[in-house]
Amino acid sequence: MALALTQKQQAVLDFLKSEHRKTGLIPSTREIQAHFGFASQTAAMSHLRALERKEAVIRIPGKARAVMFPDEMDREEIVDIPVYGSIAAGMGEDQVQDQESCVSIDISSLGVRGNAKTFALKVRGESMIDAHICDGDTVILEFREPRKGDVVAALIDGETTLKRYVVEKGKPYLQAENELYPDLIPARELIIQGVMVALLRNSC
Repeated sequence: MALALTQKQQAVLDFLKSEHRKTGLIPSTREIQAHFGFASQTAAMSHLRALERKEAVIRIPGKARAVMFPDEMDREEIVDIPVYGSIAAGMGEDQVQDQESCVSIDISSLGVRGNAKTFALKVRGESMIDAHICDGDTVILEFREPRKGDVVAALIDGETTLKRYVVEKGKPYLQAENELYPDLIPARELIIQGVMVALLRNSC
């Protein structure tokens, strides 16, 4: 049987669950420290260890931020998704950067298929804000053919950007979700690199 939590431990647990529901990620020790005003990250880690001892959380060795909640384990599936740098949500820029890191996410809460080939990109720019995709957010993308209206990472005439995929009269182009940005019509080529399937919110 799990042991009773102190008031502060319960507050930390509630914060972990709240952030996990909103973003699909567990807060880092630095984020826990900042939220509660702890003097150091060591204090945040001590609370995590206490929660683990009292069986309120289960930490997964070798995975950053990978924490599971026993009362939700029957529906969770934590997977690591590679982050391939950043992508412009503005005018097109050069190719997406090489892989930087991974994010561990609960695919069931984000509605991502377990067998999907996925990757993540950090958003830079504001051309998609009317679709609630903001600068600093992280988009999860899947390697598959796009459908009309999908948000995609695309290579258009040698430059990469994040936009909505639109087809009119049989001709595809990329549509911004911000009236300050123009639509992008390919002069030579349009290659879809990934279709957005989930969003990890930073702020708007």
